[in-house]
Amino acid sequence: MRLRALLLLGTLAWVSVSAGPAASPAPPAAAPPAISFTKQVGPVLTKHCSGCHGGPKPRAGLALDRYKTDQDAHRDRATWEKVVRVLQNHEMPPPNKPPLAPAERDVLMTYLDQQLTAVDCTKQRDPGRVTIRRLNRAEYNNTIRDLLGVPFQPADDFPADDVGYGFDNIGDVLSLPPVLMEKYLAAAERIVSLAFDDPRPGTPASPSIRFSGPQLPSTLGRRVERGQFQKLDRAGEVYGSFRFPKDGEYTLGVRAYAQQAGHEPARVAFRIDGKDVGAVNIDADAKAPKTYEVKVQVKAGERRVSAAFVNEGRDANDPKRERAVFIQELTVVGSPEVRQPPEGYRRVFVCQPGNGLSEEDCARRIIAQFARRAFRRLVDDAEVERYLGLVRLARREGETFEKSIGVAIQAILVSPHFLFRVEVDREPNNSNAVHPISEFELATRLSYFLWSSMPDDELFALAERGELRKNLEPQVRRMLRDPKISALVENFAGQWLQVRNLKTFTPAADHFPDFDEPLRAAMIRETELFFEAIMNEDRSILDFLDADFTFVNERLARHYKIPNVRGKEFRRVSLAGTPRGGILTHASILTVTSNPTRTSPVKRGKWILENILNSPPPPPPPDAPELKEDQNVALSGSLRQRMEQHRQNAICASCHARMDALGFAFENFDAIGAWRTKDGKFDIDPAGQLPSGESFRGPAELKAILKKNADAFARCLAEKMLTFALGRGLEYYDRCAVDDIVRRLKEQDYRFTALVLEVVKSDPFQYRRSKRP
Repeated sequence: MRLRALLLLGTLAWVSVSAGPAASPAPPAAAPPAISFTKQVGPVLTKHCSGCHGGPKPRAGLALDRYKTDQDAHRDRATWEKVVRVLQNHEMPPPNKPPLAPAERDVLMTYLDQQLTAVDCTKQRDPGRVTIRRLNRAEYNNTIRDLLGVPFQPADDFPADDVGYGFDNIGDVLSLPPVLMEKYLAAAERIVSLAFDDPRPGTPASPSIRFSGPQLPSTLGRRVERGQFQKLDRAGEVYGSFRFPKDGEYTLGVRAYAQQAGHEPARVAFRIDGKDVGAVNIDADAKAPKTYEVKVQVKAGERRVSAAFVNEGRDANDPKRERAVFIQELTVVGSPEVRQPPEGYRRVFVCQPGNGLSEEDCARRIIAQFARRAFRRLVDDAEVERYLGLVRLARREGETFEKSIGVAIQAILVSPHFLFRVEVDREPNNSNAVHPISEFELATRLSYFLWSSMPDDELFALAERGELRKNLEPQVRRMLRDPKISALVENFAGQWLQVRNLKTFTPAADHFPDFDEPLRAAMIRETELFFEAIMNEDRSILDFLDADFTFVNERLARHYKIPNVRGKEFRRVSLAGTPRGGILTHASILTVTSNPTRTSPVKRGKWILENILNSPPPPPPPDAPELKEDQNVALSGSLRQRMEQHRQNAICASCHARMDALGFAFENFDAIGAWRTKDGKFDIDPAGQLPSGESFRGPAELKAILKKNADAFARCLAEKMLTFALGRGLEYYDRCAVDDIVRRLKEQDYRFTALVLEVVKSDPFQYRRSKRP
C-alpha cells in the first residue's frame, strides 16, 4: 500500500504553534539620578576608548565613536552588554594604556546599568518564548526507548545535530533537512517491526516449490518468509519451523492472491506437522492481495507449519490458463493467553478484540493511549479518528489487525507532534501576553531537561490531574535519583565541559606515544563519574573548581602517577598531596584544550573564560598574526616566553592579557594532561596576574581565586544550565531570573540540587510569552 506517501503527506500537513508566560513582580525600588551620555559618558569614551575603537578600522569591529547621544546609545543594547562585561573583568583599557580613574569607571558602569543594560525586575518579567524544535538525536533515541522499549537507536544513523550556544538542543538551529525526513520514515518502519516482533532467533524457514524469497528467523508472532510474491502453480507448499511455547490457540495466516481457472476458487490448506488444520479460499487478485487466517489449537513444541496449494487445475475453455496461488508470507501469531509478546507489543496493545470489545473500539483505545504518550499531551477525538482511518484503510487492503495498528503507529512516529516539542500560545491574538505553560508542557520541559526523554507515567499522571506544579520539588528529586539522569551527565556535562570533543581529538602519536584508546576512554569516564558524584551526593557546585577526590582505573592512575590502583574498574581515590583537584586538572579537559603537538594556553584560558566565568573573549581580528611554530623558534625559549613576545603586538595584547594568564597556570600539565616541570629544556613558570590585579603562582592558587569569586562561577553554570533546560540562548531580559537563581543558590550553599530546582522554578522555565507581531 501507499504507506510512505500517506505518512509523508500527513507529516508535511504542518500545524502552527506558539505560546506565552508571566512572572510575579518584586517590590519597586527608588530610581537613582540619571547620568547624561553627552555630558558625562561621551568624554570618558573619547579619552580612553575611541582611539582604538573608532575611526575607519575600529579594533575588534567595535566603533564607540559613532555614539553621540542617548538616542544613539539606546539603539544597540548588545554592544553595551559586551562593554559592561569587559569593564567588569578589568580587560579594558589594556595594560599599556592609562587606566580608568575610579570616578570614570563609576560613571560608565552606573550609566550602562541604568540606561542600556538594566532590566526592571520589579515589573512583569518577560520569560521569552522557546522556538518549536525537533527532538535531537539523543532525545529521539531515548524517547523511542521509553515509548516502546525497543533496544534500538535509529537516530545514530541521522545527520549530526547543529550546535548553538554550546548545546545541540537549541531550537533555532535544529533544522529539518529532506534527508532527515526520509530517515524518520525508515526508522518508523523499523521501530514498529522491532516493537511488534519477538527478536529471539529461531529455525530458518525452508522454501519449497519455487518459493525463493529471503529467509528470515522463524519465531512466534513473526513472518516465516517475506519477499516478492512467489507462484505456486502445482500442488506444493511454503513452510517453516515454529516453537510453540505452550498449548493454546494460535492464528495461522498467509498474505496471498490467486489466478483463478475453472469453477473452483483457488484453495490453500494450513498444516501442522503435515496434518490439515484448516483451509481458506483465495479470492483476492493481484491488484489487492489479502491476508487469510485460521485459528487452531496447537500443542506446545517445535512443529512444522505450512501453507499448501491443494487444488491445482486449468480452465476448460482455455487450457493454457492454470489455477495458481501467489503467496508472500506465512505467519503464526499466538493468542494473548499463550503469547510471550515483546515489550513494545505489550506497550502498544493495551487491549485485544473479543469478549464484547469490537475491533474498532479496541483500535480506538490503543491509538488514543499511544498518541497521548507519543505526543506528550492529551489528544482529542478528531486526532484519534484520523489515525483510525489508517487502520481501516489497512484492513480494507487485507492487512491483519496488528499490522493495521502498526500502520497507525508509524504515522504517529512521523507526526510533527512526536518529532517536535510543541508549546501552544494561550492567547495567540494578544501579542506579548505572558502565561504559565500547561502541566503537560511542564512535564515535557522537565523530562527533556533532566532525562533527554519523554515524561514517565508518574509525570503524565500528575500533569493530567493538574498537580505537577504542586509536587514539583519532590518530582525533581525523584528524577535526579532515577538511572535516566545519566542523560544529564552525557548531554549537559558532556557539552558544557566539552569532553564530547575528546572522542574525535587525537594527539600527535610522535609527540605523545603513550596516548591510546583505553586512556581516552578513561579520561572521559573520570569526568562523567566526577559530575555524577557532585550531582548524586548533592555537593557544592564549587567542588567542580577544586575537590580532593576523583575517579581512576589502572590506566588513568598510571597516567596520573597515582599508586596502588589495579584493574579496569574505576574507584574513588584521594588527591591529597597531588597537584590535581577539580575539573580544571582533569586530563579530559586539559587534552581537548590543547593542540595535537603541544599545550595551548590560549585554548585553556579561553575555555575557562567561556565555561567557568561565562566571559568569552571576542574572536581574533583578521589581521592577528599566528604564533610561529618552526623548530628553530621552539628552541629559542619556552612556549610561555614565545607567547609573551607574541602578545607584545598591540593587536593581540588586550585579549591575551587575561586569556593567557589563565592558561599559563596549567602549563605544568602537558597536552594530554600529564604532570611535568619542564617545557623541553626550559623550566615552566605557571605564575600570573589577572587584569583585576590578583596574582597566583600556579593552578592551586588560581583555583582558590576562582573559588573565592563563587558568584561568577555560579552565574556561569546557572546560565549554561538554564540555556540547556530551555533549548534557547539567554537574552537580556533573562537577567532577573539568573540573578534570582544565583542568589537562592548562594543561600543554599551552592548545592547542585538547589541549582536544578531554581532553574526549574524560574520564570523562563515556568512561563511563556506569546509571539510578538
